[in-house]
Parts: sequence; structure tokens; C-alpha cells
Amino acid sequence: MEPPPSVRVPAIGPTSRLVELAPLVLRDAADGRPPRRATHVRLGVRGASLVVRFDGRDEGWVATRTRRDDALWEEDVFEVFLTPEDPPARYYEFEVNPLGAVFDARIDSPRLTRPTICVDVGWDCPGFRARVRRTPERWSAALTIPLAAMAPEGIPARWRANFFRVDRAAPDELSAWSPVGSPPDFHRATRFGTLLLGEGALDS
Repeated sequence: MEPPPSVRVPAIGPTSRLVELAPLVLRDAADGRPPRRATHVRLGVRGASLVVRFDGRDEGWVATRTRRDDALWEEDVFEVFLTPEDPPARYYEFEVNPLGAVFDARIDSPRLTRPTICVDVGWDCPGFRARVRRTPERWSAALTIPLAAMAPEGIPARWRANFFRVDRAAPDELSAWSPVGSPPDFHRATRFGTLLLGEGALDS
């Protein structure tokens, strides 16, 4: 399997449109092949927040959960895994579903694999929010993730991250920016890629 990817994340202004940025393309989470349903991810840093836009082709979304921190991953969902730590023994998970419900949690992973993870769903990221748009052929979401909540001693320029999509269909399809191998496990933290926040990205 190829090494995890890295990407430079540009600083953007308050009126900049994420859709105008070059996209990252999600691939099959297990083997990296093109998925049946394409998903693009665009990234920017606005102020001291990471902003993430997902655009996913679809033929009908699956979602019933409406409460914060529901088990959104059991239905259609976009996901961000993010941490300033390297190796990523502690990371943070952010999700949004087609109904606009959100999930956030802090995860301790001392061995960087699922059997040892401890998920703290009680952790909330102050200021985390998401907006969703749906059409008959796609759904999109824009997430705003304040970085200081994960780096109280100062926001570094280098972060570890991965981006995922769960599409419930027949069969289900799991997509990732950095494929995680088979069977696909989103909590394989050694497969997180790297985000390099561009010069001036944290100017308030």
C-alpha cells in the first residue's frame, strides 16, 4: 500500500468559496480503487478553524438520526479524523449526516489500532458546526472545526488527518482520502495523512 498522502491547506478569507479550491478525491477505503460514487473534499483554514467541504454523488441518501452524537456512521455520513499529535495516539472525530446531525468525540488510541481505542463521546468541540445541502443526485456538507480545542497550547502547522465517507447502499461503500486496507477500519491511525497549514493560515 502506498504511503499516506500529504496536502498543503491554504488560508482563505471570510468570503472565499471552498468550491473554488482544488479537491481531494476519496478512494475505496480498502484498496484505493475509484469508488462507484465519487466524493470530493476541499480544505481551507479560515481564522483559526479548519473548514472542510464534502461533495458526494448519490442516488438517494440514507439518514434518520437527528440528535448530536447519535451513531451517525450506521447510515450515510461524512467523517473527519484530525489530530495535532504525531504519532496520532489521541485524535478527534467529526461527522455530519444528510440531515445535518453532527457527532464529535475524542479518541485515545495508545497502540494506534481499534482494539485499544477509548472513545469519549462526552467531549464537544466548542464552535463545531456543519451545513448540509441535498439534491436528488448528490449531498454536500461544509464543516467548521475550531482547532484550538484540540491544541490549547498553540495551533501547529502540521496535523494528521483522514477523511471518510460511508454510503449505505447495496452493497455499502466506504471511501477514504488515505485508504486503510482490508478489512477497512477508519480507526487505523497509522494510515492518517498529513495536513500542512499554509503560511498565514492562522492569522486571525
